[in-house]
Amino acid sequence: MAAVQDTNVMPEPWFNRQRVAHAVQPFIIGGASGIVATTCIHPIDVVKVRLQLAGPFGSTSARPSAFSVAKNIVTQGRLLDLYQGISAGYLRQVVYGTARLGFFYTFEDALKRRALRHNREITFPERGLAGLIAGGLGSLIGTPTEVALIRMQSEGAKPPHERLKYRSVFDALARITRTEGIRALWSGTSPTVIRACSTNFGQLTFFSESKHQLSKRTNLSPQAQSLIASAIAGTFAATLSLPFDFVKTRLQFQTRQPNGTAMYRGTFDCFVKVARTEGLTAFYRGFVPYYFRMAPHA
Repeated sequence: MAAVQDTNVMPEPWFNRQRVAHAVQPFIIGGASGIVATTCIHPIDVVKVRLQLAGPFGSTSARPSAFSVAKNIVTQGRLLDLYQGISAGYLRQVVYGTARLGFFYTFEDALKRRALRHNREITFPERGLAGLIAGGLGSLIGTPTEVALIRMQSEGAKPPHERLKYRSVFDALARITRTEGIRALWSGTSPTVIRACSTNFGQLTFFSESKHQLSKRTNLSPQAQSLIASAIAGTFAATLSLPFDFVKTRLQFQTRQPNGTAMYRGTFDCFVKVARTEGLTAFYRGFVPYYFRMAPHA
């Protein structure tokens, strides 16, 4: 007897709310977790930026430490300077943090499904590829927020008559565009993208792989696994990305003179001039605060 077709089966609607919710979940969680982390570690980031600008942009020739920079801010009664640019930090996480984490877990989930179809586990190189692509895409989208963040965080290091006193991240973006042109919002794009790729590779890839290995080889609680994986990921992320973060900070801080010249012509020029005048160790200036910025984010 021929099978009777069930005419009561409804076709799947073109808009599946559950599928959409599952797709956007990594982006929402990524942005929210980034905002929480930024609130906690923003003062460390401010200290890191001030350290990186010491030298050609500093008011003294002495080499400051993370402790001396933080102490100087607090003792001069400028405690709120530790939260300078927090609005730019939040916008950066809304844009860059949401994108990079959302893309990473979206790509990783796709690679996991692909590995499952081939009856195997996802490999470390596959996780690394997901991290590199997610970091590059996220940083391209978020570079203007990076520029605004650096400008706002460095305000307190300038003499009072040179401060621009940005009211908010949107005021900073508008004024940079008006006075320097829209291209200025993407200054330092090359080191920003490279830093983001190396950060994501070190942070997200090593975090995901470390937690996977800890879950397989230890009986630690999920919370302990996350903390240990964060420490491992923070070490790799800081080591791999700090030189590019240093160059990015220098390029995004500088402003062009009326004749169109600037201290650094580009990424390579910045690397060469810093290496020649400040030494190779300058690229790892601020490693300690940078690490303590990376690990909580992971």
